[in-house]
Amino acid sequence: MSKIYNIGVICLTLLISACQNQLKPAIVPPPSIPDSPTLGLAVIGGVEPFYLLPMKTPFAARIDTGAETSSIDVENLTPFERDGEKWVSFTMINKQNGETYTFEKRVIRKTRIRRINKDEHRYVVKMDIKIGNEITNAEFSLADREKFDYQGLIGRNVINGRFLIDASLDNTLH
Repeated sequence: MSKIYNIGVICLTLLISACQNQLKPAIVPPPSIPDSPTLGLAVIGGVEPFYLLPMKTPFAARIDTGAETSSIDVENLTPFERDGEKWVSFTMINKQNGETYTFEKRVIRKTRIRRINKDEHRYVVKMDIKIGNEITNAEFSLADREKFDYQGLIGRNVINGRFLIDASLDNTLH
C-alpha cells in the first residue's frame, strides 16, 4: 500500500510542478487529409443544365447516380447502315425554346433497360456535351423521354470523377 501511496504522491508532485512551471501541452497538428479523388470537384444538384454540342441552348437534366449510362430524349430515331456499321439518325428538340438539330451517330451498342411491365431496348451513341465548364464525350442511350420531366438524364458515366452530388440543390452550374 505504501508503494501505491508513494507513486500517487510522485504523480501529484509532478502535476503540481508542471502547473507551477506553466508547461504547455504539446499542440497536436490536425490530421492530414490524404490525396482524395473527390477533393476539388464541383458540387452539383439534382437537376442541372447541360449542352449537347453543337446546340446553343442548354437542356435540363436529372442527375441520377443510380443510372450507369446517361440518356437523352430524341425524336425521329431512324437506324441505318453506313460502311457496314450500324448508325442512327435522330432529332433533338429543346422543348424550352424549340431549337432543333439532327444528328447522325455511329451505334456503340444496344442496351436493355428493365421496366416493370416490359424491357426496353435502346441504341447507345457517343455525344459531345458540355456540363459546367467541362466538355466531354460520353455514351448516351437514345430514348423517348416525353413522359419524363427532363429531356436528359445524367448518369454515373458523366458524373464519376467530375462532380459531387448534393440532392438538396438544383441548377448550380451555369
